[in-house]
This record gives sequence, structure tokens and C-alpha cells, in this order.
Amino acid sequence: METIKKNVAALNEMILQGEILAAFDKFYADNVVMQENMNEPVQGKAANRLNEEAFVNGITEFRGARVKEVIYNDDLAVVQWHFDFDHRDWGTRNYDQLSVQRWQNGKIVYEKFYYSK
Repeated sequence: METIKKNVAALNEMILQGEILAAFDKFYADNVVMQENMNEPVQGKAANRLNEEAFVNGITEFRGARVKEVIYNDDLAVVQWHFDFDHRDWGTRNYDQLSVQRWQNGKIVYEKFYYSK
């Protein structure tokens, strides 16, 4: 479990430093499946990177992010985030989000985000 704790901490730190796309490239598996709330899951690293690029490129003002809590269990991590930013497509967002991650071989293979809109 020490490896997953180390990887999650490194991933979170990169996100907090604004290195979102570099963190994605480093910590996500080629076959990753990602899902936002109850939306359809998105399959594969290439398709999910396009979504990450759209998110990052749409931010017009970033006021902050912080990790509120992290829990671990074997190959699973849950990170509670707080985000505060403006996005050209979504407007002002100030909210908490849960990120549930399944890890294999040092990479995220599945991640689902839970948040209120």
C-alpha cells in the first residue's frame, strides 16, 4: 500500500502545481476508463486525454484547489478535492469532488468522479 500512497501523493502534488496534463501522462494507463458522475464511461488514454485538454484549456481563472481527504485500500484510492475556478463552458465552479481511483502497476486503470453540478 506504500506504493499507492506515494503515487497518489505525487499525482495530487502535480495537480496542485498546475501540471494536470503531465500528471495524466505519467499516472494513467493506456487502457484507462474514466467516468464523470453518471455519464457514459470514456475508454482509453487518448480519448480521456482529449477531455483533460478541453478541461485545462477551458479554465479562464483558477482560484485554487486543495486535497481535503485521501483514503486507501489495496489498489483503491479515494481523493476528496475542493476546486474553485471559472471555465468558459461551465461558468464559475466552486465545489467538492470525490475521485475514486483503481490502480494497477503504478497507473490508474479506472477513475470515477462524483460531484454536484
